[in-house]
Amino acid sequence: MRSNSPLVSFPPAALLLSLSGCGAEDGIAPLGPAVAAPIQVVPFAATPEGVETQQANNNLDVVAHEGRYFLAFRTAPNHFASDKAELYVVSSTDQARWTLETRVALGTDVREPRLLSYGGALYLYFAVLGKDPTKFEPQGTMFAVYEGPGRFSEPSWWEDQPGFIPWRLKVIDGVAYMIGYEGGENIYQPDGEPIRVKWLKSRDGLAWEPVVPGQPTVQIGGGSETDFVFQDDGSVIAVTRNEAGDELGWGSKICRAEPERLGDWECKSDKRKYDSPLVFRRGEEIYLIGRRNLNETGNYDLDMDELPPAQQAQKYLVEYSFEPKRCSLWKVDPDALSVSFVLDLPSRGDTCFASALDAGEHEMTVYNYTSPLDGEDLDWFRAQGGPTIIYRTTLSLP
Repeated sequence: MRSNSPLVSFPPAALLLSLSGCGAEDGIAPLGPAVAAPIQVVPFAATPEGVETQQANNNLDVVAHEGRYFLAFRTAPNHFASDKAELYVVSSTDQARWTLETRVALGTDVREPRLLSYGGALYLYFAVLGKDPTKFEPQGTMFAVYEGPGRFSEPSWWEDQPGFIPWRLKVIDGVAYMIGYEGGENIYQPDGEPIRVKWLKSRDGLAWEPVVPGQPTVQIGGGSETDFVFQDDGSVIAVTRNEAGDELGWGSKICRAEPERLGDWECKSDKRKYDSPLVFRRGEEIYLIGRRNLNETGNYDLDMDELPPAQQAQKYLVEYSFEPKRCSLWKVDPDALSVSFVLDLPSRGDTCFASALDAGEHEMTVYNYTSPLDGEDLDWFRAQGGPTIIYRTTLSLP
């Protein structure tokens, strides 16, 4: 499936909403998805006391908890691993004026912050990596518990899952879910051990067990970053980034598990790579926010089957790195296990690590990061060495 949509600019929110057939204040479903103009969040208009942002502001998560909005984000010299990387958690009542809640600086890289509001408590999970900017070296997961305004507990190692990287945390029907992966050190080692996607649940936000009793792992192969939703019949639809490659090729996997066999994931290959997948439902529709590659086809897998797998993996990564990127909204077909392009979010260069808040029946507030929108449209590799900002925008959906 081709993805040759033209690049779009971002006029004021009112115009975008009028193009969709209604205004946000009307309370009427738009004719089609639309995105409003972005509002910069980080660097802050008024920097909270105790916060010092660096050039790159990227990996993030946002959650509503006890009447406040909590934003966790990474700040560092650039996108790559660094001993200067820090995580901040800030909070706000209006998503405009922010207050520092905690700072995490361990002298090594920290990223993939994940916030969970559950049972009246707030938890922060994050991945600890190495210092070498040329390597991906997961060391494990740490967590902290919110103790009140301006206070989180000291981060502790999550010893139950050594080497694990949390990807998404969410609450569905009163149950907390976490999906993530271990073996991330092998993503760029084609001859390494396969990566394991693990799916867990919890009743208290701290003690986790497999969703499928006795089976924490739901995928083994080249897949890593994964997100999922349940359908009304109890079946699961998931999207997995397949950067390391396996018997299905490279790119992504679109998967389904039936309610009576939640540990048996049927997956189809997609040659595009939806980095940093965020999967969510709006009514009966399933949507995905993930990175879009701006080569001719949008594909990550370039069908160079004449090359050995290790050379294919290296070639695909290089080709992908030197193409521009967008962060995009896609629609997932749960029957065909296919994905179709919908629209681009405000984005370019180094971009796409989205999180979202419900903002009404037909709206979501999306937080994301991007290279400067008024700057040069750099390829992904060059952009990772430059500045990035975090913004929020309103996504209107029918």
